[in-house]
Amino acid sequence: MPKTGPINRLKNAPRDRIPVNKTPTRRQKSSRFYSTEKIPLERTPSFNEFVVNLFRTIPPQVNPTGDAYDPEEDEPVLELAWPHLQIVYEFFLRCLESPDFNISFAKRYIDTKFILQLLDLFDTEDPRERDFLKTTLHRIYGKFLNLRAFIRRSINNIFFQFIYETERHNGIAELLEILGSIINGFALPLKEEHKQFLRRVLIPLHKVKSLALYHPQLAYCVVQFLEKSQALVPEVIQGLLRYWPKVNSPKEVMFLNELEEILDVTESSEFQKIMVPLFVKLRQCVSSTHFQVAERALYFWNNDYIVNLMAQNVNTLMPIIFPTLYRTSKTHWNKTILGLVYNALKLCMEMNPQLFDECVSRYRQQRQIKVSGTNVVTITSGETTVSEEFYDYSFPPRQDDDDDIEEEGEETMSDDIADGENNEEHHDVLHPDMVYNELSRHVSLEEVLNQTPGAGSSATNSPTQ
Repeated sequence: MPKTGPINRLKNAPRDRIPVNKTPTRRQKSSRFYSTEKIPLERTPSFNEFVVNLFRTIPPQVNPTGDAYDPEEDEPVLELAWPHLQIVYEFFLRCLESPDFNISFAKRYIDTKFILQLLDLFDTEDPRERDFLKTTLHRIYGKFLNLRAFIRRSINNIFFQFIYETERHNGIAELLEILGSIINGFALPLKEEHKQFLRRVLIPLHKVKSLALYHPQLAYCVVQFLEKSQALVPEVIQGLLRYWPKVNSPKEVMFLNELEEILDVTESSEFQKIMVPLFVKLRQCVSSTHFQVAERALYFWNNDYIVNLMAQNVNTLMPIIFPTLYRTSKTHWNKTILGLVYNALKLCMEMNPQLFDECVSRYRQQRQIKVSGTNVVTITSGETTVSEEFYDYSFPPRQDDDDDIEEEGEETMSDDIADGENNEEHHDVLHPDMVYNELSRHVSLEEVLNQTPGAGSSATNSPTQ
């Protein structure tokens, strides 16, 4: 006979039926604990931990008056307490990304004061902390709709102070990364507030001498704006030309990189509005003695989309760029540049062979007029017309930018005079095949220009007796 004591009854009872404080038994459905209630913020220590441990005064910079930090040459300044700070950042980010995070309850704590304290930390010299700050601010911007306008204005204030006062801030690149994703989400049509941000913040950021520290992020933001609105293309390119560096070649290469990215998203109708001042600046870069600047400018002819834009407007652009391409092919010291110039000349000839021959013939006439002592500007109208259009279009060029051809002809003056006196009947247009053959062998156009039409490539350029 089985025993009937209380212990024996509990021992023989099913495992899923247990007594709880003399209450009716309940069926245990799972060994895991589930909760559908959102955890109130004050019951968790995450918010106070974040404020107390992270909101602090940033230590002074290691080199406050010297050159700006260069990531390629200088060692980063790391925060000694980073192992502790990293845990706090990760814990707070987990709370923000949690599906149980109560946004309406958190609004009383994450306010404008909290945002300003968070933005102050972006000036830290430790890149690891700036990366966590970037992620944290981006999460807050996405969840707290009431703070979005304030966050944008506060970031603008940091940029204004950086551009016009200090020119020193460690977190410009990270802030621009945040703005890049924000700009990508702007609704169309763009608000005037957003256009003013482009005009007053993004374009003036190009003039700061430490542009290299944040230029990729800045160029991305500008291109995002232009993809949203093509009408902003002329204004952006005019701004780049206004702040174009004059003695800083590495910065000039960065401008050319950004300019190509802009042209890749530019439609033909907007390109026509800005192509004249743009190619006047481009020809200055092609003729630069700094080979990296000239090389980067000539790479524009390796971009199929830009070449297509040139071909659509070849009647306007070829007279602007041809004299500079010719002079560079004859005088530049770098062999790589010479090869790129010949490639550009061949592309120009393929676009419109007849116009190419006219430019060659016009160049000969202008050179002969220069040798004879006559002012080219008062006689020819090709380059002068372009220059006058450039004056009215945007901003006045420098005095040394009136005519690129007038620097030509010093060493071969006697030959040019003899050629002009004895061969006046040979002013016909050159055959395109002869020009193409000479260019394909990387032979200087000087030999072609001094030949009589129809003569072979082996003919000498001495005057007829």
